[in-house]
Amino acid sequence: MTDHPESDAGRIVLDALGVVLSSLPADARIAVAFSGGLDSSVLLDAAVRTAGAARLVALHVHHGLSPNADRWLAHCEATARAYGVAFDARCVTLAREDGTGAAGAMGVEAAAREARYQALDAMCEAHGVRSLWLAQHADDQAETVLLQLLRGAGLAGLAAMAPAREMAGAASRVRPLLHLLRVQLERYARAYHLHWVEDESNADTRYARNALRHDVLPALSAHFPGFRDALARTAMHAASAQRLLDDLARIDLHEAGHDDAGTLSHAALVALDDARARNLLRYWMRSHGLPAASAARLADALRQLREIAREGEGHALRVDHAGRTLRCYRGRVSWEAPRAETALAGAEDPVAGERAGRAPVSMNWRGEEVWRLPSWRGSYVFAPADASDPDAVPESVLRERPLVARAREGGERLRDEAANVSRTLKNLFQARGVPAWERDVPLLYVGETLLFVPRIGVNRSAFGAQGGASRWRRIEWRADLLIA
Repeated sequence: MTDHPESDAGRIVLDALGVVLSSLPADARIAVAFSGGLDSSVLLDAAVRTAGAARLVALHVHHGLSPNADRWLAHCEATARAYGVAFDARCVTLAREDGTGAAGAMGVEAAAREARYQALDAMCEAHGVRSLWLAQHADDQAETVLLQLLRGAGLAGLAAMAPAREMAGAASRVRPLLHLLRVQLERYARAYHLHWVEDESNADTRYARNALRHDVLPALSAHFPGFRDALARTAMHAASAQRLLDDLARIDLHEAGHDDAGTLSHAALVALDDARARNLLRYWMRSHGLPAASAARLADALRQLREIAREGEGHALRVDHAGRTLRCYRGRVSWEAPRAETALAGAEDPVAGERAGRAPVSMNWRGEEVWRLPSWRGSYVFAPADASDPDAVPESVLRERPLVARAREGGERLRDEAANVSRTLKNLFQARGVPAWERDVPLLYVGETLLFVPRIGVNRSAFGAQGGASRWRRIEWRADLLIA
C-alpha cells in the first residue's frame, strides 16, 4: 500500500526541514548536497517543498570511482532541472587503492569524503551559499559511532556528526535528517514517488561502513532494537564532553602564550601533565587546520618535547604530520610548512655543500631580474632599486665577475655593520633569531667574495663606497612555494 503524502512520514521529514529553515534568514541561499541516492533525493524534494526552488542550488560531486558516475551526474542534473532548482557539479580525481582488504577500502572512503567536502565548499562559495544541507540520517550516525569505537577514537571521533556545524570561511554544514531513520526516508520516497540511483559500491562489504550496515546492524536490530537512539545519545554525550575539553584547551592555549604566529611556549606546554598536554596539542593542531593525529604520534611528539626540556634545544626534534613539521626554537614550539630543503632540521651548525648534494652554480649577470636555482627550489631576484636600499648593490658589481651560488660550508664570515665587527654567519643567524632549519640557503658570491646572505643581507664591504653608481639592484632570495 502506497503512503499518502500527508502521512506521518511526509510530515516528519517536512517538519524536520522546517525547524532548520526557521533558523535561517529569509534570503539565505541554501545548497543541497545531491548524490542522486535515496537520502539526498528525499532531502532535495523536501527542501523544494519547504524552502522553494528559487532559494536552492543542488550540488553534485562526480568522483569517477564508478562506471555509472556519468549516468548519476545526468540523473542529478535532470532531476534538479525538473524541480526548477539551480544545479552545479564538480569532478574530483582520487588515487585508487591497490589493496582489496578492508583497510585499503577504508582509505578510499576517507579520500572520497575529503575530496567531496572540498568540492562542495568550493561550489558553495561560487554560489554565495550560507547553508549546506547534507542528507545523513540516524542510521548513518549509528554506523559512524560504531566505526569510531572500533577504531579506538577519542571523544571527538565518538561525537560523530553534528546536526549543525559552523565552518570557518565556508558555508555552515547542516544535517536536517540526522534524527530520522532510513526507513522513514524510504516511506517518504515511496509516498512522493521519487526516483533515485543506487550506488553499487554500497553492497561491497570490503568497505568498513558497508560491512557494518549489512552484517552487523541487522543483528543489533534483532537483539537491541533501540541501539540507534543509544548510539545517538553516546554521540551527544561525547560532543558535550569534547566541548568541555576544548574549553580547557583554550585556557591552556592562552596560558601557553599562543601568539599571532601560532606558536606556543615550550616550557608552558611541557609543564602540563600528559593528558592535559595531549589535549592542548590536539586543539592547537585543529586551530592550524591540521587533521587529527594518532595517539601514538601525539605521545611521540610530547616525549620528544620533554626530552628537549631535559637536554636543551640541541636535541633533534623529528615530528612530521600532514605536511608540517613540529619545531622548537628559542623556547617556542611551532608547526612549520615544508621548505625548499630540510637537511638542517634540528641541527645548530650549517650543512656542508657536499652533504646537501648541491654543487656551486654560476652565471654571468647581464641584467636578468630572476635567476632560477632548481637545486635550491628557489630564485634570486634582482629588482631595480636606489642606493638607499640596504640590500641594493650597484649593477657594475653584479657585472664585473661571475655570480656564484653555493651552499654553506661553515666558518663563513660577514661584517656586522651595526657593531663594526666581522662575525660568523652562525652568530649572525643566532643574533637575528633565524631558526637552524631556515639557514640552509644559497650564499651569493661575486667571484670569490661573499656578496649576499638570505635573511641577513648584503655584504657592503664587498663593493665599498660606490655612491656615484647610477643603477642599483635590490637582491632578494625567494624560496618556491611548496604545497603540502
